[in-house]
Amino acid sequence: MKHILLITLIAVTMLSCQKSRTDQAKLEIIRIENEFEKMVADSGMSAAFVYYSSDDAAINRQDSVISGRKAISDFYHTSKSKKIALKWTPDFVDVSSSLDMAYTYGKYIYTITDSTGQQKTFKGIFHTVWKRQNDGKWKYVWD
Repeated sequence: MKHILLITLIAVTMLSCQKSRTDQAKLEIIRIENEFEKMVADSGMSAAFVYYSSDDAAINRQDSVISGRKAISDFYHTSKSKKIALKWTPDFVDVSSSLDMAYTYGKYIYTITDSTGQQKTFKGIFHTVWKRQNDGKWKYVWD
């Protein structure tokens, strides 16, 4: 009977620790999403989308999948719109039990200002998949 109680106590403790680590990882992802959005505002889309990408990241843009950090960099450097604002808010975040993969989804607002000062605003849904890198940093692998 003592062994069953001890095993139960250990199992409950382990589950509690796992939940805590999962919650901590979710908070990390939310923080990274916020830093990513801030970098877009401060440094531009090219710098932010390259900085937060893994080497093998892929993005879905203009009905095409752009694969690899270099291709993502090239895509954003050739973008014709210079005055862009992008804001987003994750509505949901989840993390794998192994704490090395995560995903978010939510709403975004994308605003382009043309040379005459006219603004066009687009709204949509985003989905980002994050992977913890060997150095412990989170980088997106899909956006």
